[in-house]
Amino acid sequence: MAVAYLLVGLTGAGKTTYAERVLVPQGAVRLSVDEQVFDRHGRYGVDYPEHTYFEKEGPVVAEVRSELVRLLRQGRDVVVDHGLWRRKVRDDWRALAESAGGQVRLLYFPVPKQELLRRLNDRNTQNHANALMVTAEALDDFYGRFDVPDGENEQVIPAGSF
Repeated sequence: MAVAYLLVGLTGAGKTTYAERVLVPQGAVRLSVDEQVFDRHGRYGVDYPEHTYFEKEGPVVAEVRSELVRLLRQGRDVVVDHGLWRRKVRDDWRALAESAGGQVRLLYFPVPKQELLRRLNDRNTQNHANALMVTAEALDDFYGRFDVPDGENEQVIPAGSF
């Protein structure tokens, strides 16, 4: 049975690094919402205003969802490299993957806030799809919109373990 890896964590938690270092070499196809938004619209908070991100993200998420279903039905393992911050959203992705015949593995990347700030400050100087410009204030906002996985059959991936 094909596996859908749903990666859960705030910006800078290590989801992309883990996917690229661990899951892709094992044969999983990585689907990244942020990279597709970047390819179409540029850098978050630099090439377009932060408040317009969700309108740009919506069509990309729909395409990624379709691609997830297609790949799972072909028997391919897939990594959804997207924050999946809200439990309701995770439940929806889980149901979609299971309806396509996939087995879901929810991987949670908890990282202490100070470490996230350090990582994000380093990344804020870079210019690529996975270097979203994130301020300390924005990170506070992100925490307010994040539901920590609990009782979702999640597997914790500790910071620095990969």
